Amino acid sequence: MKKTFVIDTNILLNNPASIFKFDDNDVVIPISVIEEVDTFKKDLSENGRNAREVSRILDRLRERGTLSAGIPLFEGREDSGRLFINLGADFELVGRLAQNTDNQILAVALTLQKQHGDSCKVVIITKDSNLRIKADAFNVAAEDFEADKVDINHMYKGISTLRVGGEVINQFYSRRELKLEDKTILPNQFVILEDETDANQFVYGMYDGQDQVLRMLDPHSEGVWGIYPRNIEQTFALEALLDDNIRLVTLSGGAGTGKTLMAIAAGLTKTTDDNEYHKLLVARPIFPLGKDIGFLPGDLDEKLNPWMQPIFDNLELLLSGGQQGRTKRFSKSYQELINQGILAIEPLTYIRGRSLPNQFFIVDEAQNLTPHEIKTILTRAGEGTKIVLTGDPYQIDNPYIDSESNGMTYVIEKFKNERIAAHITFNRGERSELATLAAALL
Repeated sequence: MKKTFVIDTNILLNNPASIFKFDDNDVVIPISVIEEVDTFKKDLSENGRNAREVSRILDRLRERGTLSAGIPLFEGREDSGRLFINLGADFELVGRLAQNTDNQILAVALTLQKQHGDSCKVVIITKDSNLRIKADAFNVAAEDFEADKVDINHMYKGISTLRVGGEVINQFYSRRELKLEDKTILPNQFVILEDETDANQFVYGMYDGQDQVLRMLDPHSEGVWGIYPRNIEQTFALEALLDDNIRLVTLSGGAGTGKTLMAIAAGLTKTTDDNEYHKLLVARPIFPLGKDIGFLPGDLDEKLNPWMQPIFDNLELLLSGGQQGRTKRFSKSYQELINQGILAIEPLTYIRGRSLPNQFFIVDEAQNLTPHEIKTILTRAGEGTKIVLTGDPYQIDNPYIDSESNGMTYVIEKFKNERIAAHITFNRGERSELATLAAALL
């Protein structure tokens, strides 16, 4: 059965191209949604940019015909769905509800449902859970936008355990590589070979997708900047972070698992010790992304401090303890590294339009970014740049995304088959015994 999808404002502001994701079904945008999008168009935020893009898309489509009568979304396709701008609805169908945008969307859906009867199913597409609840009360189907969603319960973990015979483990030890026939193992996936008769006997390596072999790892027992891996997940993460052939590393996990600390320690090593990159750039979204920090008091550094304090905390830890043998210029303060141009700490507010060549670029709290925003960041990478995304998909502050639709989980899923990308999911907290217990019990 053909469907008619009624689109809410938050869908368009989240992904302006979402109207093209419904294939041969019709898409209806209520006029109240157009008016609400118009209120965002002067904003300098990501919402403002997306609002302007929505207007440009609709203006281009308008050249093909009349939006009120319906315009094919895909030229040259007989089965193309059509786009309609709905100019009005029977508001009596929603009773005494106030005539706000959400209720006008609901009224449009009810009117279309009454017009189409059983010949066409009408569905409201919205990220607003309250609108979905109201729609259900009026017996109207309502869904979230599913095109960019990832099933987080089956999300790629980056680590696989294979049970093998003792002779396979001995062969791996002697040859330091092993041909794997398992087609489910992905490029740069870390594999633990476990003795099928004794689980305490195991060895691990990283899968080379190009040569289709598992290669043994040489653990960095000396640590990096005084930081030593405390569990096997951190060991694998450090390998990916220090491998210059891997240009995109994603690290997901709960609070206190060491994602950001490991990333910054590896970045300092590759930038200051190995001179592989010109600069270590650490950024995190100022929520909401794009909010102008000029409204906060003080100069730029003072404005950034509240947002960037977690980064400063990690840097102070790295630059204080475990620095034996390092030159004095690196032992006092991260400000010295900033002054020398080796380290930069910035918000993501002004990332659009920049090109970032030969940098070790860490994006913290990446779970608060939309897929479109993540694409904007990744496309800034110039020649020789490595990007590390860290975040906890279950700790979302952005009201328009969730654990399955945020940019980080989207990138993990889309890049899992790529030879220049690696991912590790952290499960074990290492911040402190108290922090670990709090995360598990509360």
